Amino acid sequence: MAQLYLVRHAKAGERRLWNADDIERPLSKKGWKQAELVGKRLAKHDPSVLLSSAYVRCIQTLEPLGERLDLKVEVDERLTEHEPVEPLLELIREAPKGAVMCSHGDLIPAALQRLKKAGAKIATQPDWRKSSVWVLQRSKHGHIVKATAWPPPVL
Repeated sequence: MAQLYLVRHAKAGERRLWNADDIERPLSKKGWKQAELVGKRLAKHDPSVLLSSAYVRCIQTLEPLGERLDLKVEVDERLTEHEPVEPLLELIREAPKGAVMCSHGDLIPAALQRLKKAGAKIATQPDWRKSSVWVLQRSKHGHIVKATAWPPPVL
């Protein structure tokens, strides 16, 4: 079984108070603390690659993990907010074992709903909060057989 990690970005500044393009909205101070703690936990699981939406808050969520492991955060458009879920499901089937992927609060629930419909066992209560992590267990045939949610780190 291959394990993959699907991370919801950490807390960012409020969307309604941000005047620039939303893609540039960064993490808040609390978000940076969450990113550090998520990175510390994920570092223990031998991540192979760090994939992120192009949104700054997603990239920043994975940066502390990247610094710990000397891995570069790579942008993958399939993780981008407001995009169709099918490309994300393709990424989940194809990503290398140990991939850590950071996305948004619209795509992650949609992906998990589709994975459940396809037969994946959802082993925990769903958790869509910022900086939550879904641990996905993928069979050798590329099917997600089990998904477990880690709650956001306690600050």
